[in-house]
Amino acid sequence: MKFKKIKAIETPYQGIKEKEYQIEKRRLQVELLKIQQIIVSNNERMVIVFEGRDAAGKGSTIKRFNENLMPAHFRTIELGIPSKKESKNWFRRYGQHMPAGGEIVFFDRSWYTRAMIEPAMGYCSESQYKYFMKKVLKWEHQLMDEGTLLVKFYLSISEDTQLFRFEDRIKNPLTFWKFSNNDLKARQKWHIFTKFKEQMFGRTSSVKSPWIVINANKKKEARLTSMLHLVRLCGNQNFEPLTGVDVIKTQSIDIAGVKFDGVSMKQIAVLDELKS
Repeated sequence: MKFKKIKAIETPYQGIKEKEYQIEKRRLQVELLKIQQIIVSNNERMVIVFEGRDAAGKGSTIKRFNENLMPAHFRTIELGIPSKKESKNWFRRYGQHMPAGGEIVFFDRSWYTRAMIEPAMGYCSESQYKYFMKKVLKWEHQLMDEGTLLVKFYLSISEDTQLFRFEDRIKNPLTFWKFSNNDLKARQKWHIFTKFKEQMFGRTSSVKSPWIVINANKKKEARLTSMLHLVRLCGNQNFEPLTGVDVIKTQSIDIAGVKFDGVSMKQIAVLDELKS
């Protein structure tokens, strides 16, 4: 088994302005929709994992990934505290949520909870942790050999950024509920988390199943960078960022002698699939 050295993905979106962000987000979402259409047409399966510390922006990034996808063909999985039975049968707990044919599944935290959160907080035994670390890549590789496309993102934030976001959550009457005592306990163990994170990167990133590390101190940059990576990996390898071309501009397409005018790029993607 060949391990892959972790390398953070550089972003082309540093300092992006709001107008540019909205245009680029739409451009990338059109490409994501095309990827989903291929998955549906070919009855393929895709799993996209998002890991990171509390307040890293996992949920908000997933939301931008799927907000314009076809709802019938994707799911977002965010599991809570495991039961004793689930804790003993860790891989089965997540295996039952794997995608069916023609479906994308997003994991807002995944089986890798056992690689970082659980051992750092004392929620699993040392033997459970060691067993997971020994078996996880073999389990993932088997999923991939059976036809599942797997992409693993880690959204990385600094200690100061996390503190700022926690304070923002507490002050905001619409988001105060996102902060819990458990978040505070986890923050107090920042350096312990760091140790387990580094072990996770060192032992669970293979050439076949690598970790993709995204700097998430700026949420907008992280969202676009993650989407760009997936688009280039699974769709348009030559996608050029920041062209400034807004996909909302209408286009025309001819299908079976019938001309469709004034359609958006998203509609073009759907009509192209019908045409083919």
